[in-house]
Amino acid sequence: MTPSTKAQLLKTSTPTIATILYKLGLKNQFIQGVKPLASGKPNMVGEAFTLRYIPAREDLNPITVFRDPKHPQRVAVEQCPEGAVLVMDSRKSARAASAGSILVTRLMVRGAAGVVTDGGFRDSGIIAKLPFPSFHKTPTAPTNLTLNQALDINVPIGCGDVAIFPGDVVVGDDDGVMVIPAHLADKVAEEANKMESYEAYVTEKVLEGRPIIGLYPLTSEDNIKDFENWKAENEQ
Repeated sequence: MTPSTKAQLLKTSTPTIATILYKLGLKNQFIQGVKPLASGKPNMVGEAFTLRYIPAREDLNPITVFRDPKHPQRVAVEQCPEGAVLVMDSRKSARAASAGSILVTRLMVRGAAGVVTDGGFRDSGIIAKLPFPSFHKTPTAPTNLTLNQALDINVPIGCGDVAIFPGDVVVGDDDGVMVIPAHLADKVAEEANKMESYEAYVTEKVLEGRPIIGLYPLTSEDNIKDFENWKAENEQ
């Protein structure tokens, strides 16, 4: 992801990204059932670094596995690159926690851009207060070991019914989380810049009392000419 693409996506909403990806033929890039623990935070933008959980098997998942320095959950937290988003496939189950406040705090301190799970976080009240974008399905108290077994790091996963490959660009805001295929990130950012200009114009005209027919979408010749004049005046 180039610096200019990241800068644009940091100010682009997930609804705008969803519309752009739809125009490109991608309809299923919004992670279902996931929401921010706290609203009003800046956009989360980063390349995906993934962790996959499977259902826990009791004989392989006692609490003593956390003593293993190679435990995948701990290793994922320590290997997630600076600026990346740790995305966890928790099988859409919040019956046990994907992580808690200590691991999320460690991600924040290491410089990650955010964390996403289609399961739940324990210590959710503490995580919500961190200056760190965090997204989950719902709060949950039990440790992940009770029902989830961390298995694979940085492999293709499914999170909230979306296929996510390492390096895909993950964008989160108050509406949720969108996943942009890595090869489309620059194009999405370019289109977002154009779309935001158009929507700023539309919003201004709607507030002035103009009807939306012929304006949104832009089909009226008079509105098309007016938009071009507006751009010339406002984008110098």
